[in-house]
Amino acid sequence: MKKELIITKDGSHSIFVPTLNETYHSKHGSITESMHIFIRNGLQYHSKNNLNILEVGFGTGLNTLLTLENLNNKNVHYTTLEPHPITEVIYSNLNYYSFTKADKNTFLRIHTSDWEKEIKLSESFTLFKSKQSLQDFISKKKYDIIYFDAFAPEKQQNMWGEDIFERCFHLLNKNGFLVTYCAKGIVRRTLKSAGFEVENLAGPPGKREITRANKI
Repeated sequence: MKKELIITKDGSHSIFVPTLNETYHSKHGSITESMHIFIRNGLQYHSKNNLNILEVGFGTGLNTLLTLENLNNKNVHYTTLEPHPITEVIYSNLNYYSFTKADKNTFLRIHTSDWEKEIKLSESFTLFKSKQSLQDFISKKKYDIIYFDAFAPEKQQNMWGEDIFERCFHLLNKNGFLVTYCAKGIVRRTLKSAGFEVENLAGPPGKREITRANKI
């Protein structure tokens, strides 16, 4: 599947997939979007200091990098799923490190770290990358936060069904939550059917709302 680098409004890269007519991030700003959704309303919202995070959709590695760079005294074990990793040609040219505290080597290490192995990137951050899909993923670990960053429902319908969200619900600890950019009514209703209590939150630039789904 062909992938092209694009520049978003805040200057940071994203990837455009012509066959899907879909980008990996908002054209209004990749870093702006990820910081708002997954860091401020995900990582920094949770009150626990020791967190297990599961990311559905490693993609460009941006959410991983931003989490590593915004720990603020939290300790994180970070599991990320990506059945279709991007190539070295693409990830080596991504410019995210120019907009964060990280240097290029830190960002590249996220991508070059072995799959299916726990890698300690810092004293407070352990990374586990898996090429499994969420449908095939089995874990004895329970998670405090799920970053749900799959392609949009109209592009990847099989990732937004009740079976998927029931799986997410069971993977979460009590008082854990799932956070996603998607605010479609059908997605929120499906989350509720799976057992979640759903919050409507203000979105980043270019998007009115996002969703946080809580396991109470």
